[in-house]
Amino acid sequence: MDIDALKDLVSVSKKDMYRNFFHRHKKQIRIKKEHVAVRNLIKITEATLMLSNRKGFSAMSMRDLSAASGLSTGALYSYFSSKDDLLDMIQQESLRVAIRVLSARIDGIRDPQLKLAQAIYTHLYLSEVMHPWFYFSFMETKNLKKRARRKAIEIELRIEKIFIDIIAEGQEAGVFRDVDKEMVAGMIKALLQDWYLKKWKYGQRRIPVEAYAEFLAGVVESYLRVTVKTEQVDKSWV
Repeated sequence: MDIDALKDLVSVSKKDMYRNFFHRHKKQIRIKKEHVAVRNLIKITEATLMLSNRKGFSAMSMRDLSAASGLSTGALYSYFSSKDDLLDMIQQESLRVAIRVLSARIDGIRDPQLKLAQAIYTHLYLSEVMHPWFYFSFMETKNLKKRARRKAIEIELRIEKIFIDIIAEGQEAGVFRDVDKEMVAGMIKALLQDWYLKKWKYGQRRIPVEAYAEFLAGVVESYLRVTVKTEQVDKSWV
């Protein structure tokens, strides 16, 4: 799998993401010209991610966001009514992009083993390309209000279900052994998160994303793969 090819795919998806961002919240956003709104949403989002990953979303003030985005406080409120709304908007869009790209990369693959490896590689490479988004989504979910947090968790579980479904396909095909699908998918997700939450650790060990992806895909396949057990023949009587 080529990470540069995925970068191109994500680059296109990000452009679509901001358009979707605009159209999904069109009633709330007071700027009606799409090209203007999309341009400013990019500024607002990138400034929010930068400030949040540096000092935390809760500590970020509207004055901070205004200075970092180059937009006045009044202009910022043309796109969202509160910091809570901004957090919810960014959280939803990042998770939706992850689902869209992941689904596109595994679509049409019939072999469950190849499909699972492709999903693992794609998720890891995507977290490289969109690291600020992934890190933000994980770290800031706790700051969402109850309804928004529940919505974010539901979308997150949809990503995990992609892995559950692939494992189920492998079990039906007889290539994966009978294990708890939900538990294995949860384990995979946790190991995927470890990569983008602790990049410093892997950086110190000089482990590139390609090596981590190969290792993780290999470990998961080894655990799930059906092995043929051969009976031990007692030759003591010979």
